Amino acid sequence: MLFHVRMDVSIPPGLDVTDRVAEEKARALELQRAGVWVHLWRIVGRYSNFSVFDVASNDELHGILSGLPLYPFMKIEVTPLATHPSDLAVAGGQER
Repeated sequence: MLFHVRMDVSIPPGLDVTDRVAEEKARALELQRAGVWVHLWRIVGRYSNFSVFDVASNDELHGILSGLPLYPFMKIEVTPLATHPSDLAVAGGQER
């Protein structure tokens, strides 16, 4: 199942999260290498990202997101994705 996820990070002023940020990067790279976190884009001008996850269930995604080191400082919005019938990949690379 594919999910579009927006993560907005808001760290309280004065809180040192240097170690958490390093752990977050390591975890994100691990999940990307595993094929779970399939896309990761920064939102320009914000401490935010748009991501696409490919997981088996809602529960799996929840476990991944809630296990991220910066999770306590995130506002997260999740949108389940479905294949669009006009996608070239669905049409076998052929226009209909």
